[in-house]
Amino acid sequence: MPDKYDMLKIENQLCFPLYASAKEVVKKYRPYLEQIDLTYTQYITMMVLWEYNQMNVKTLGERLYLDSGTLTPLLKKLENKGLVSRKRSDKDERNITVSVTEKGMELREKAVEIPSKIGGCINLSQEEALTLYRLLYKVLGKDTFTETDSRTAPAAVSRSVSSPERQ
Repeated sequence: MPDKYDMLKIENQLCFPLYASAKEVVKKYRPYLEQIDLTYTQYITMMVLWEYNQMNVKTLGERLYLDSGTLTPLLKKLENKGLVSRKRSDKDERNITVSVTEKGMELREKAVEIPSKIGGCINLSQEEALTLYRLLYKVLGKDTFTETDSRTAPAAVSRSVSSPERQ
């Protein structure tokens, strides 16, 4: 007969393996990110800016699931490193646009190998990685993907997990 407290056991929680896995994956990034002097949160911010070159702070926060209390000091640190610039709108000074600088774009060359190095640390087949990718985005409420999204989704994992021992 199940104990009424069984649902409070950590092994019965979906949130715990999500939390622990995320923490462990971020830990795997640390040695690579130290080489380019970024934290994981700074790195994902730069990834978005490398893709779009510039973005409104509010949109950037939404894209990264970061609130302004986290994003503002992070952007100040990136600006102090010379990787981004921030500019207030002339029309509405509450509206700030963040742009990647030339130095920030140069850093992209140093970071380009990180996703495949991380993929080599994740013990999933390409199919498992794609399934996990889809499920995690479904949890985030984004469960519609184009065929292109499905093929390219977990680039960091799919490029390096295709070895036979992981299939």
